[in-house]
Amino acid sequence: MAAAAEPGARAWLGGGSPRPGSPACSPVLGAGGRARPGPGPGPGPERAGARAPGSVAGPGHSFRKVTLTKPTFCHLCSDFIWGLAGFLCDVCNFMSHEKCLKLVRIPCTSVAPSLVRVPVAHCFGPRGLHKRKFCAVCRKVLEAPALHCEVCELHLHPDCVPFACSDCRQCHQDGHQDHDTHHHHWREGNLPSGARCEVCRKTCGSSDVLAGVRCEWCGVQAHSVCSAVLAPECGFGRLRSLVLPPACVRLLPGGFSKTQSFRIAEAVEPGEGGDGADGSAAVGPGRETPATPESGKQTLKIFDGDDAVRRSQFRLITVSRLASAEEVLEAALRVHHIPEDPGHLELCPLPPSLKACDTWAGGKAGSAVISEEGRSPGSGEATPEAWVIRALPRAQEVLKIYPGWLKVGVAYVSVRVTPKSTARSVVLEVLPLLGRQAEGPESFQLVEVAMGCRQVQRTALMDEQPLLDRLQDIRQMSVRQVSQTRFYVAESGDVAPHVSLFVGGLPPSLSPEEYSSLLHEAVATKATVVSVSHVYSSQGAVVLDVTCFSEAARLYVLLKDMAVRGRLLTALVLPDLLHAKLPPDSCPLLVFVNPKSGGLKGRDLLCSFRKLLNPHQVFDLTNGGPLPGLHLFSQVPCFRVLVCGGDGTVGWVLGALEETRYRLACPEPSVAILPLGTGNDLGRVLRWGAGYSGEDPLSVLLSVDEADAVLMDRWTILLDAHDTASAENGTADAEPPKIVQMSNYCGIGIDAELSLDFHQAREEEPGKFTSRLHNKGVYVRVGLQKISHSRSLHKQIRLQVERQEVELPSIEGLIFINIPSWGSGADLWGSDSDTRFEKPRMDDGLLEVVGVTGVVHMGQVQGGLRSGIRIAQGSYFRVTLLKATPVQVDGEPWVQAPGHMIISAAGPKVHMLRKAKQKPRRAGTTRDARADAPAPEGDPR
Repeated sequence: MAAAAEPGARAWLGGGSPRPGSPACSPVLGAGGRARPGPGPGPGPERAGARAPGSVAGPGHSFRKVTLTKPTFCHLCSDFIWGLAGFLCDVCNFMSHEKCLKLVRIPCTSVAPSLVRVPVAHCFGPRGLHKRKFCAVCRKVLEAPALHCEVCELHLHPDCVPFACSDCRQCHQDGHQDHDTHHHHWREGNLPSGARCEVCRKTCGSSDVLAGVRCEWCGVQAHSVCSAVLAPECGFGRLRSLVLPPACVRLLPGGFSKTQSFRIAEAVEPGEGGDGADGSAAVGPGRETPATPESGKQTLKIFDGDDAVRRSQFRLITVSRLASAEEVLEAALRVHHIPEDPGHLELCPLPPSLKACDTWAGGKAGSAVISEEGRSPGSGEATPEAWVIRALPRAQEVLKIYPGWLKVGVAYVSVRVTPKSTARSVVLEVLPLLGRQAEGPESFQLVEVAMGCRQVQRTALMDEQPLLDRLQDIRQMSVRQVSQTRFYVAESGDVAPHVSLFVGGLPPSLSPEEYSSLLHEAVATKATVVSVSHVYSSQGAVVLDVTCFSEAARLYVLLKDMAVRGRLLTALVLPDLLHAKLPPDSCPLLVFVNPKSGGLKGRDLLCSFRKLLNPHQVFDLTNGGPLPGLHLFSQVPCFRVLVCGGDGTVGWVLGALEETRYRLACPEPSVAILPLGTGNDLGRVLRWGAGYSGEDPLSVLLSVDEADAVLMDRWTILLDAHDTASAENGTADAEPPKIVQMSNYCGIGIDAELSLDFHQAREEEPGKFTSRLHNKGVYVRVGLQKISHSRSLHKQIRLQVERQEVELPSIEGLIFINIPSWGSGADLWGSDSDTRFEKPRMDDGLLEVVGVTGVVHMGQVQGGLRSGIRIAQGSYFRVTLLKATPVQVDGEPWVQAPGHMIISAAGPKVHMLRKAKQKPRRAGTTRDARADAPAPEGDPR
């Protein structure tokens, strides 16, 4: 047996040397990403004729010299390969200069799973077109709709998914291999063509091949060779103060998928789980279906086990009809990315009793075998088209056992298993090698980990489980799966099960006991393992603490599609945020995105922010609203908020902040805006622009970090509607009073009527309202239809300012403004000085009241030709509506019944972030350099 090298401080592309006395071919595990192969040949088999004479293969690659027939670039240095010869890996298509062969550190896809330090599954979104992106498995350009991970920068062809390894970003602690030191997580390729290496400052990106590496946390870019000299620890780069560190987030694996854990909408893919694009069959490396074989060649369908046969998932190879059995087997292993020794495997014809037996033709079913001459033994019998890779029985095998904890000094230990070896005997043999011999073996168990690209599954083995039989069972199902399976020695006393389940959409204003009773009636909750930990009565939401994984999974499935008292429920899995572990200078950013705003830009921003930050700090507002995010950050002593959406979305989040303020450890977080709506008046005032037009999301985050904090008034509008006839008869009100919050402006009359017509048109055909220009065109069309309309609003309402009656001029619209922007940037109040009123500010505790005479007047204001009619300025207003009148608040319109509207200040001012005028500072500038930036008193920053 042998112990592998000590996991140093290097990532899989890093430098360093093996621990003295360790085997030369043992991988040195790094932190963040994959392990780095030690000196000597890689773990993959050295196949006959695969390597060029005099060259040394990289980690697991099978290089051979090829003649180039078109312009080709090296995948290591990204330079053009001059001449007619290059060196190509037969498995992963890695192309290299001869001079670069000895420098290759990127592992072949056949051995990459064995080099992953901590297996983390990927989270794939819906298929889409990705311009100038390359597949991480076959290294070819993505031309057809392809898949990408929503959490990291992994791009794949659909049929390459089974060959990708589980090396996604580790965004939280899960109780298995938790650590406090964070290291770089390298991802190869798909860098900007002008990317510069952090070490040599030369270009490391390429638009021609998959080349260069990038840390997916801090964004450092480098050549794969140069990255070896970088320090292993990752400091999260320029976004350090905004990122929620993974060591501060804890989410135990309770049977929930990655999409459920990160609250990502699950995409239904055709052929889900299959190798091929249609779920039936995967073609050879490159997705091109081979044409009719040349004379003297044949095309074979190769399955790698019973599971592939059952799913009818195969790979195609084309070989000579005179090829030896060894050559055919090696081709079959290469196409399936299997690194095992061909001497332990064989090809068997597909028996007729299996499901896919009708996929091959010719010969007697089950009677053909490939002989050394490549022909069937019987004269005149054709060789079958379908074959299955099978493992030969083994009397013993060397098995790698990994410690289920970090900082143990070794990456793994190797033990020899025989037919008598069981899970318990292996644990007894391994513990002394890991320095845990003083502890009782009953405290440990052997855990099998299946490292799938889409899901990582952990299974605790029974003490008497024969390991040799278990390995044979895995190979029977899939020979390739053995390379994606690990065995860990872990402590039996795992952390107690705990899941926080957010449930929204419940009836509001109930007590905790009433919510518990309601949920018990709906889904039969088990009181012994389910309790209500937090109640948000006004929003109709609760947070459940569940101490049983199976019960949590059951509740999640039932609640997420259930309706209670006519209301559709929302169920979300929330992690635990370990706020005590946050760095002292950390002020993480809580991001809310409305994907319905800005056409498809909201959806793209949601994906971009998940990759730039920790996905646990990014929330989709269409999935539960802002409350789940505010609950998660409730104990964070200092944080900021970024709202991506229109003015209505911003008001929604500010309202939720106001309602939950007393529950937050940071009661006044500053709020930044990324405007995605049509008007975006608040975004204009705070210098965030008239609307998002495709800026780099990274530059947006840097601008948020550089922004200045300012104050803004919030206003409360009490709507007390009375039916005139009912009032005369002394009966009850037509509808109960309600309260709405206002940040920007409140319009009564023609302004609200246009907004209402636009809103109704968008509700009827939402698919057409994906362009800001189109939206404004609809506004213009609606306005033209109302140009001759006369309502005589001044005769239908009464206005009191500071309890004094104000006579209204002849107007069609009355507007209360809090910010100096209205109707997509127009200055309704005007810039002329007036001794009757104070100069307006959004934090002066005053509202300005302005009138407009009609649609023509509104158009002149928006064109900068006129301003509105100044009527009043104050902090308390009472409006009496004598008949039903259109009203809009911050772009949200409705028809208000006759009654009273009372507008008053809403208590504490809110802290907003205004984009700084200066350009973002370069990398390396600390946040301390901005400590003297002006900020209001009490600002959490």
